[in-house]
Amino acid sequence: MSERLKGKVALITGGAGGCGLAASELFAAEGASVGIVDLPSSQGESVAARLRDAGHSVIFAPADVSSSDQVSHAVRSVEEAFGPITVLMNHAGILSAAPFLETTETEWDRIMAVNVKSMFLVTKAVLPGMLAAGGGSIVCTSSISAVVGTPMEVLYCTSKGATHMFARAIAVEFRDRGIRSNAICPGFIATAHGLREIDTLSKYGVDVTESAIAAAQGRLCKPEEVASAALFLASDDASFVNGAHLFADNGYTAI
Repeated sequence: MSERLKGKVALITGGAGGCGLAASELFAAEGASVGIVDLPSSQGESVAARLRDAGHSVIFAPADVSSSDQVSHAVRSVEEAFGPITVLMNHAGILSAAPFLETTETEWDRIMAVNVKSMFLVTKAVLPGMLAAGGGSIVCTSSISAVVGTPMEVLYCTSKGATHMFARAIAVEFRDRGIRSNAICPGFIATAHGLREIDTLSKYGVDVTESAIAAAQGRLCKPEEVASAALFLASDDASFVNGAHLFADNGYTAI
């Protein structure tokens, strides 16, 4: 590894599984001290222990990222362990797929809490320390669903549209104070999360067959490919990349 994050402190929400796990592993291997924030019921503690055994500086800070108190406690834990957070990956998110008229207010509130409110809570908790440290990089995990409407995913698409603009607006407001903020936008991904999405959509008659995905983006995206794109945005290699939406979709949104 080239230690592209050497000396940086990274906090990754949803960092115990899927693309978040891939990012936790890659960021640690690239020299960052990593705080994994995920649900108490996740594999966060075992992931952190495994990475520590491999010689990396990693802790697990359990939290429901839609809870202000839990987010504040998790951020403090990471800062106390490693110092100011200079890389934030707002990755935590959930899916919602169902006919719009069958969705409920409870489902709407939950997806907005996890996918959107969490970015607000975590970023607001992290930014003071990041600013005091002289700046940093924020990466928000969005999706092709921010710009491409998918049947049965009105709630999810809306939440990712908000992610797009959150990342961009933070970039504009804090650019002159040393903060970069960008969004990474994957296509369909070969994770448990992504495969559940495909399975659910297919049950509602949406064509997400292997051939349909092959036509749209060639193949399923690997979690490591999302992590590598996030690494670029987090690193100083992207020093003049700010307010951008980086699509990791193999041309899905270019067709």
